[in-house]
Amino acid sequence: MARIRRWKDGLVERLRHHLLDTGYTIDGVRERLGSMAASALAREELVPALRATADGDPLGTLIRLWWLGVPVPAKSVAPEVLESGLVVADGDQVGATVHLQPWETGGYLVSDRKVRPGDPALRTDHVVGAGGASANLAQLVTRRPVERALDLGTGCGVQVLHLAGRAERIVATDLNPRAVELARLSWELSGVEGVDARVGSMFEPVEGELFDLIVSNPPFVIAPARVGRLTYRESGGEGDDFCRDLVRRAPGHLTPGGQAHFLANWLHVEGEDWHDRVGGWLRETGCDAWVVQRDVQDPAEYVELWLKDAAEQGTKGYAEHYDRWLEWFDERRIEGIGFGWITMRNSGSLDPVVRVEHLAHQVSLPVGDYVDSVVDAIAAAHRARGLDGALLRTADGLLDERIGLPGAEDPIRIVLRQTQGLRRSREVGTVEAALAGVCDGELALGPLLNVIAELVGDGEIPDADAIRPLIAEGYFLL
Repeated sequence: MARIRRWKDGLVERLRHHLLDTGYTIDGVRERLGSMAASALAREELVPALRATADGDPLGTLIRLWWLGVPVPAKSVAPEVLESGLVVADGDQVGATVHLQPWETGGYLVSDRKVRPGDPALRTDHVVGAGGASANLAQLVTRRPVERALDLGTGCGVQVLHLAGRAERIVATDLNPRAVELARLSWELSGVEGVDARVGSMFEPVEGELFDLIVSNPPFVIAPARVGRLTYRESGGEGDDFCRDLVRRAPGHLTPGGQAHFLANWLHVEGEDWHDRVGGWLRETGCDAWVVQRDVQDPAEYVELWLKDAAEQGTKGYAEHYDRWLEWFDERRIEGIGFGWITMRNSGSLDPVVRVEHLAHQVSLPVGDYVDSVVDAIAAAHRARGLDGALLRTADGLLDERIGLPGAEDPIRIVLRQTQGLRRSREVGTVEAALAGVCDGELALGPLLNVIAELVGDGEIPDADAIRPLIAEGYFLL
């Protein structure tokens, strides 16, 4: 494969303009394929997409070549594409040697071709394209501008496209030299300049350096060590040790106030609370942290997912590999595997706060728009001294839902429900519900609780500290 830096002057710009002028963008591809073909592609079925691009027009040709990975007539391909070195001719047909996909930032990503059932086995240094996990991480990362950012395990370079314009300097690393090579193609084709790309494992390429922001979609897949492991998803470490070590080493590379955002998998072990397991990774880091589990899979679901990811379904060794993987889980008493995100902030506190929780419901996206306020609230609720004098304000968009029998004077249940941000809901008592109706940041919490106790209670004044969980979860702003 030819590298972009060897291309003729102006070829990158001409290729980028050709892609844009042809409409080969996220919106252009979605509109052309339509919902039926897009849904079929999610099931690895190409026929609807091939029908939608059968006209042989410029956009249909690019979708077939770059997105679907099927050969197209050489006469239908623009000179910029033929000169790119990213396609290969076979008679009167042209095929792509890489997967080139438009991305939501307006840029483009270059990776190895998407593997589908029946394709040859993946090479161990396969560079996967951007997908759901990449989008999840990009949506999680804080939006505040920073001076120095690190994309650890850059892969095809997708996180750099999101960091560009937000970080003054970006360092991107990967253990896989091919990943760094393809990431450079992605950045050049997207017009992103000045990225410092380095090859190496974990934090080795940035030893002794500090960053205001660290992001990573690491090789978190938990699998038995085997010959030919896929470097883009498997670290080769034991169990979830890689994610644990990533978390524990990150603080040594964060500036004061710096933040880190990671995706991770963790084990659910028989007789062990997963909250304690993951929380234990963080309690010795000195960082405030917020861990969210978004999904849990049983071992069989997990193995099937990643065997499918490597297009091993239907292969000769599928059943043997499946069985060996499950046996490996059984030996370690693994009951499930959690997937989620980890946010860390180097607060400099001698009393860091760690919150670990499961959130399976839909939240407002992108989380990065409000992740700073979430971490602020968690820390403030823990550290605030003497809440009696605190000036609280009810969060915007909070609903008070009451459920009761028809005609009854009092409700059976009162639920406070957030319509913004994390969209949490919590059953509360009459005191908390009344407090939500009057908090405006002007009167201290202690006097407010005194008045509410007289009006709705039996005269016993509620403890102000009982409101801390509602502050930590964003129902009240401190």
